[in-house]
Amino acid sequence: MTPKVLVIIPAFNEAGSIGAIVGEVLAQPVPVHVLVIDDGSSDDTFARATAAGADAVRLPFNLGIGGAVQTGYRYALAHGYDIAIQVDGDAQHDPVFLLDVVRPVAEGRADMSVGSRFMAGNQGFRSSAFRRVGIRFLSVLISFLTGRTVTDPTSGFRACGKRFISVFATYYPSDFPEPEAAMVVHRLGGSHIEVPVVMRSRTSGISSISFLKPFYYMLKVSGAILLHTLKNRKVYEP
Repeated sequence: MTPKVLVIIPAFNEAGSIGAIVGEVLAQPVPVHVLVIDDGSSDDTFARATAAGADAVRLPFNLGIGGAVQTGYRYALAHGYDIAIQVDGDAQHDPVFLLDVVRPVAEGRADMSVGSRFMAGNQGFRSSAFRRVGIRFLSVLISFLTGRTVTDPTSGFRACGKRFISVFATYYPSDFPEPEAAMVVHRLGGSHIEVPVVMRSRTSGISSISFLKPFYYMLKVSGAILLHTLKNRKVYEP
């Protein structure tokens, strides 16, 4: 039976790219439904998303990436989806790799599948040197704590199955959630796999991480990751 797949696209002031990314997702040979979470945008992100063929939820104010994505997981749980996959609204995630990210979950080989830009050689957008240092540090930290090789802990291009749709609908890290979500999967005994993808540079809008923020990000998330090793599993479970 073909799994019921929801593509969750969180978007904040992404009117310049949202229509194109929705169109690209719908053009892939993967039967999916698309849900755009308009995270309190002040532009016409919502209108352009629906005009492109997506369903959309408009949040009354900006919750941040964690709150927006959790809204998508709550929708996926309420509507009985088998797989939920996150795709950024800034067009950095290339929908050509949608099936590659979904496949390990659909085949039962992983509870969560993550698209890693660092498994595809030197292809595509690589981010700044400062960010790469931070990502590398987090990769080493999470790999050490989990005993698994993690190359791209900040990638938001990820899919999960029913179990973690339910978990993330109940508990999803806020602020900068991707590395913490990997720790949640580990703490609950879930399987986590990475697949190679090629990232693109954003087509419009402004990144939420400025020149100095990678250092703040690295320190803050490192502390949060370490705290997950101390939390009771019941914190996460529905």
